[in-house]
Amino acid sequence: MTNVAVHLEAEQPSLQTHAHDAIAAPAAHEKGQQHPIKLYLVVWGWLFVLSACSYLVDYFGLHGYLRWSLILLFMMLKAGLIVAVFMHMAWERLALVYAIMLPPVLVLVFVAIMVFESDYTHLIRVLFFASPT
Repeated sequence: MTNVAVHLEAEQPSLQTHAHDAIAAPAAHEKGQQHPIKLYLVVWGWLFVLSACSYLVDYFGLHGYLRWSLILLFMMLKAGLIVAVFMHMAWERLALVYAIMLPPVLVLVFVAIMVFESDYTHLIRVLFFASPT
């Protein structure tokens, strides 16, 4: 029976270990993950350049699919930079990145499928519901 008591005492951490962990925890928390200010300034610069390019699309008077594809491209690039750096997604675990980023990507895929499907649906409605003249 005494062997069991000695074994249980050996498994339980001492009060001194808990006190040391409690003192060390705030020091580690204060340190945290530090990123250089240069990273944020570079990202801010890229966001400025991408915004300027987005405004230049309107300034040069581009029209049609080229205009909208460029605006959407610049918008997605800016959103990606903001999510990656300012929301610290670039430093998260891959599983968390997939859990957060995969649903919006799938929504975009489904929207693209609906856009292609809408032409077919419109054609079918015109053919079957058009009044005969």
